[in-house]
Amino acid sequence: MFLSKFIVLKQIFLASFSLITLSATHSSLVVSDLSAASATVSSQSTYKQILTQTNSIPNLSTDNTIKDEKNINISLIPSVKREKSGFTMYIWQPGGDIKEVTTRISIKAKYGSKYHKERFLGDYKYKIKQKAKFVDGFKLGDRIVVRLYDQDNRFIGYTEFACLPQHTAVNLILSPQPTEDQVVRLFYGVDANEDSIVDQDTTTYFDYFTKLNNREVTFLTSPENIDVIPYKAAGFSNVARNSIYPLSFREGEFALAGKTISIYVPNIAQALTSIPGTLVELTELNDNFTFQLHQLLRKYRQVGVAKDIQVIFSDIPANYWAKDYIAELAAMEIMGGYPDGKFRPNDSVTKAEFAVLLNRIFIKSKVREPINFSDVPRDFWAYDAIKETYQRGFFSVSKNRKFNPNQKLKRLDILITLAKGLNYKFTGSTKQTLSVYSDADSLRQEHQEFISALTENGVMINYPDRRLINPKQLATRAEVSALLYRAMASAGEVADFPSQSAVKSIPD
Repeated sequence: MFLSKFIVLKQIFLASFSLITLSATHSSLVVSDLSAASATVSSQSTYKQILTQTNSIPNLSTDNTIKDEKNINISLIPSVKREKSGFTMYIWQPGGDIKEVTTRISIKAKYGSKYHKERFLGDYKYKIKQKAKFVDGFKLGDRIVVRLYDQDNRFIGYTEFACLPQHTAVNLILSPQPTEDQVVRLFYGVDANEDSIVDQDTTTYFDYFTKLNNREVTFLTSPENIDVIPYKAAGFSNVARNSIYPLSFREGEFALAGKTISIYVPNIAQALTSIPGTLVELTELNDNFTFQLHQLLRKYRQVGVAKDIQVIFSDIPANYWAKDYIAELAAMEIMGGYPDGKFRPNDSVTKAEFAVLLNRIFIKSKVREPINFSDVPRDFWAYDAIKETYQRGFFSVSKNRKFNPNQKLKRLDILITLAKGLNYKFTGSTKQTLSVYSDADSLRQEHQEFISALTENGVMINYPDRRLINPKQLATRAEVSALLYRAMASAGEVADFPSQSAVKSIPD
């Protein structure tokens, strides 16, 4: 939203950003990310997965309602990095004879207490009793959306689940007549050893049904009006009398339990409304298929983001070194292009502009009191962002309390601000770590540990020469995009995109 008092230049600049904030990278997680309906699962289960007859699956307890989430191990909450997650998904149909279904998978990536817009991750042709694994880049709290279609492309089911702190085993169980019933049972839980089976004795598992009705779906609070017999198989024979949902599905702005929601929202991605196999080619699954998130995000980026989001820019060629970082920040509505369809990757970045970006990406605890900068009046377009980022530990203060908001930042300014604000620490040998750079000698002693810490954490990226830090060179929008994205990837907030320009530290 533009205020009338903004000058034209800042109107254009803000048009290249969104009003979205990404979740905290270096602050404690909201407890609801981890909190889950918790129940004891018997280790005496005699039920087995159909595809893995030698391994047992936990038996569901059916003697209570939603369990007390206080039993979850809060010590799992990381102080620096988010828990990385992933999942293995099976499709089952115990009482029917359907041979295969098309499974459309998408993600609502978590950021803070909200979610990014739903993003398409592919259409997969599943045979019944078949599995596929999705890894590398999913994180705790991300919501995975699954739409199911029969062989005639009729919509037969919809459900959602939340990624857990560790790898998740997910089981979608269909009725014998899925086209008529349009009811799906979802049973999933922690799979720490990644053997595709919910761990024995886990206290974190979930079990609920969804009912599809045209373009709406209801997340049922119990299966009392459902004949559960056809869903009792494949190691999941005990159906909970009351649905077991994650806390985030039961409470808050994005709760789903007991609610009926529309499965199509305005501007939803084109790929999510298309007939399977038309806009995007179906992916045929073979045994033990594994998909990496960054590959799916890249493959389906153009058709997989909401229609009102631009991720292709006329001045960013297909082989541009920072294309993935720029496109992903745009997809998350953090940093976008200009009204003329360009990104302007070589433009410089001012201190005020960088403050706006930091404020939208990193939600950290405030570590110091605000101050009144003599050159940042209250009606300055970036006043709030400057105030917030300063309180969170970004930026230093000059003796005359000037912020210099219009100062064009050098690469060293960007790097030191990131390292200080994100509290990166380095305890190893700076000489060894900095040996990967040919211009490290130009760094002052007090800056060497910061650059070493960024290098060790996988944030550093230099183009065109990976060995050159170029600390005195003005930072470009492309470089800032790459460094910000890699800082998020280092913390497990986003999927990492490999790059030949990324700097790898030398192990001790």
